[in-house]
Amino acid sequence: MPNFENRELLPRTHFDTLVGESEAFLRTLEKIRLFAGTGATVLITGETGTGKELFARAIHYHGVRRGQPFIPVNCGALPDALIENELFGHSKGAYTDAASAEKGLVAEADGGTLFLDEIDALSCPAQAKLLRFLQRGEYRPVGCARFAYADVRVVVASNADLLASVQEKRFREDLFYRLHVLSVTIPPLRDRLGDLPLLAAHFAAHYGRTQGYGSVSVSEDALRKLLAHTWPGNIRELEGVLQRAVLHCGGVMIGVDHVELAGAMASEKASGTLSQAKMAAVQEFERTYLINLLRVHHGNVTHAAKAAGKERRTFQRLLTKHQLHRSRFA
Repeated sequence: MPNFENRELLPRTHFDTLVGESEAFLRTLEKIRLFAGTGATVLITGETGTGKELFARAIHYHGVRRGQPFIPVNCGALPDALIENELFGHSKGAYTDAASAEKGLVAEADGGTLFLDEIDALSCPAQAKLLRFLQRGEYRPVGCARFAYADVRVVVASNADLLASVQEKRFREDLFYRLHVLSVTIPPLRDRLGDLPLLAAHFAAHYGRTQGYGSVSVSEDALRKLLAHTWPGNIRELEGVLQRAVLHCGGVMIGVDHVELAGAMASEKASGTLSQAKMAAVQEFERTYLINLLRVHHGNVTHAAKAAGKERRTFQRLLTKHQLHRSRFA
């Protein structure tokens, strides 16, 4: 079991942001190194929370376009009616509120990289327009009679099976093969559990610094609890768990009780009586409330007690009950 109290064991990062040493992870990195040296379109697939945008950024910032813009777009967050306008812009008077011409995201990415996340969310008309741009580098802003041109590398990502979407007639076959020039699949966290201790140490150190605690480590018991989890939300879920754990521990060391796993908490509460579940929820809320108060008032117990509407002595008893020390927040 790694000893995270030794700061020399904190993991080095690849491409400035990617952490891991497992075989599955390193195989993926080899593809990223290869893709960064080309200008071809790249398709990144993987489950939600595996860090597809981080890999897209690695391709851009370690390639020949590194000094140019990287423009990320979440296609799933754009209504169908706005996708064309967001991507390609519009001319003055193109519609009622278009008082002036506006550049789209394609124009903003000119010379750089356009990252289209959740590419499977694009409507069929938007897919057709994207295909034309990929084939010829040309596009037409909304309301404009002339085509415009942009030199853009396109990287796309999806957590869906695009080939299955093609077979179900929900995604254009010609667009799929245009996007599938180079492809890489990011492994889920359950397939690279050997990287979990490194990732946990990375997130604990990062959020320890951002919360002003300095060095924060992960206890062996906490790590065993993390390794026993199934991680349906992948690295994004792990990051959230470590962020909360750093807040709950108040700095120095993350213990097993500071690690809150959504599925485990739900099953633990469901296995007891209603009163036991209610008591557990109250305890959880109470501790979080106290931590937030101490943070806001920088460990000043008198001010925190006043804000909570409690006498100082009563408030101090609550801190003792939850093993919280004002010095951690000063």
